[in-house]
This record gives sequence, C-alpha cells and structure tokens, in this order.
Amino acid sequence: MPRPIQATIHTEALRHNLARVRQAAPDAKVWGVVKANAYGHGIERVWEGLRGADGFALLDLAEAERVRALGWRGPILLLEGVFEARDLELCSRLNLWHTVHCDEQIDMLAMHKTHQPHRVFLKMNSGMNRLGFAPQRCRAAWTRLDALPQVDEISLMTHFSDADGARGIAHQLAVFDEITRDLPGERTLSNSAASLRFGADAAVRADWIRPGIAVYGSSPDFPGHDVAHWGLQPAMTLATRIIGVQHLAPGDTVGYGSNFTADAPMRIGVIACGYADGYPRHCNTGTPVLVDGERARIVGRVSMDMITVDITGLPHAGMGSEVTLWGRASNGAVLSIDEPARAGGTVGYELMCGLAPRVPVHIA
Repeated sequence: MPRPIQATIHTEALRHNLARVRQAAPDAKVWGVVKANAYGHGIERVWEGLRGADGFALLDLAEAERVRALGWRGPILLLEGVFEARDLELCSRLNLWHTVHCDEQIDMLAMHKTHQPHRVFLKMNSGMNRLGFAPQRCRAAWTRLDALPQVDEISLMTHFSDADGARGIAHQLAVFDEITRDLPGERTLSNSAASLRFGADAAVRADWIRPGIAVYGSSPDFPGHDVAHWGLQPAMTLATRIIGVQHLAPGDTVGYGSNFTADAPMRIGVIACGYADGYPRHCNTGTPVLVDGERARIVGRVSMDMITVDITGLPHAGMGSEVTLWGRASNGAVLSIDEPARAGGTVGYELMCGLAPRVPVHIA
C-alpha cells in the first residue's frame, strides 16, 4: 500500500470562506487570489470552490493561462504586472488586466503596438514600501497612462502593511484617499485582514477586495483572532497515520539530537510525515496535532520522513491511528494551520505553499 499520508482540498470550505469574506465586505467585488499555485492548493484543485469569485488575481502568465484553460472568461489581474515588453502581447491575447507600479512598465506600454487597449491598475506605495509609485509621483504616472492610446481604463490600488496588527490601516488609507480623491476608476485596497477587520467601511472595501489567506481557511491576524472568530473553515487537511509505537522509560530520549527526554513512562507514536513532506522542521516539542481527533503534541525533532507524537494520554491510540497535522479530522475536530505554523515560528501561508510534491492530494 502507499505511504499513509495525504492532503485533502475541501471544495465546500473554499466556497464557504469566499462567502464569508463577501459578507464582511458587502457590495465589493471579490478577487479570488490564486498566486503561488493557489497558495499551494493547486489552481485546478480549487477551481470549483472559487469559481464564484468575480475575478482571479495571480502573478505570472503561466498561471493566467491555466485559469483561462479552465474556462474562465472573466477578469484576471496580474498583481505584479508585466516583467518585460513581450508579456504585453500575451496580456492582449488572454485579455489580462495588469498592475503598473513603475515607470518602466509605462514605457513598455508606450512602445506596445496593440489593437485592443489595456485595462491597468495603477499601484500607489502608500507605506508598504515594496511595489508602487510614491504618493507624490502617483498623479504624474496616472497622467502618463491616461495619455496613452494603449491604455483603456485605469484603476487604482494599494496594499496595506499592517491591516493585521495594532497599527492598522488609517495612515495608509489617508494617503491613498488624499492623492486619488478626484481621480476616476475603480479601486482595490484590501487584503484578507483589511476585508475582515474593516470591510464594513465602504472606503476600505472600495470596488474590489483581494482576500488571499482567508479564502484558504487561515486567520489573517492570528493569534489575535483565530479561524473560529472569523467563521473560516480549513481548505486543506494534511493527515497521516501512526506507523509505529515506542514505550519510553524515564530518562529515555527521542529522535535526533536527543532534545526530548521522558520524565515519566510514555507511549510515543511514530507518524509518516516529515520535513520532506513539507512539514516544518522547526516545529519542535509541544507543537499540536490531532490523534484520532484528539489533541496531542509532537515530542523531539521533526525528521525527514517521521515525526514522534506523545500518545501517553490516549490509550486507544496506536498503530494505524489517524493523525491530523492541520485541517479537519475524520470526527470533525479542527486544528487550524495557524497553530503548527506559529509553533514553527512562521505563518500558515508558508505551510500551505510548502506542501511537497510527494504528498498525494485528494479533492473532497
């Protein structure tokens, strides 16, 4: 039989989460963000769950081709825009909308010969300091774009750096509103955190929201709020089984480096998962898992192919018991991906995107 590890993509959870962010930002259109191969879930696998979105947002042309191949005829937005002039030809052929965040991209458009003008999203750097025109240069960029026959409609966008934290979005929203107040065009500002926390404000939700991580069932402001608070459901489950049991005496150690020592008699379940499957090596003793739907903890160091779990307090657990690394167990219990991510010093995004190719994936 194959190794007993499997990831499951939950179609109904994707639909539920999409509806939840719509509810949080009423009247706004929703981009289904499927960059990074749909946050590691697989664009083709999430298609049925997310096809109710108003458009799809992604990064590269190959991803855009995949979405079009699925039959999508609606809007597709390239969040980083084009990387070289010849990309504009494919934008025309696939009818892609694309971000413009620098002078070089405007130069490419000015030299581009096209029969169909482009829909572009002018990006302002309102404080994130990654991509985008500085506020004092944004209107000049808009004027340049507006003068080009290669450009049809200009929309406006920015990205919040602290929507998930105490600083919030007010400082960036004020800059964006001041610079763009009398400019025409649709606007898109809000990521998952802004949509859920501030989406009731029409100025924040604007015309389009761009929820990413929330659609996949991770809380954008964990540990401040968990998925239950936001009413989100896990879109991915990673599950395996116990493939061996060890009995420890006080003083016995577990795994490489012997960095866990038993201080009492213990039962240890060895599970078929490791960092070669995409589980973070930094998730050390204390990281939660579910064994037959009940909470347990990792002990010792994560290995390439195996993890050791304390099942001392679970007398019915043993060979073949189901172990949920994140997501939904067979009995309905949920372990949010945010919990093991935090234990490993990272975020749920990284765990989703890091699922290894050797892990078989099932669509439910």
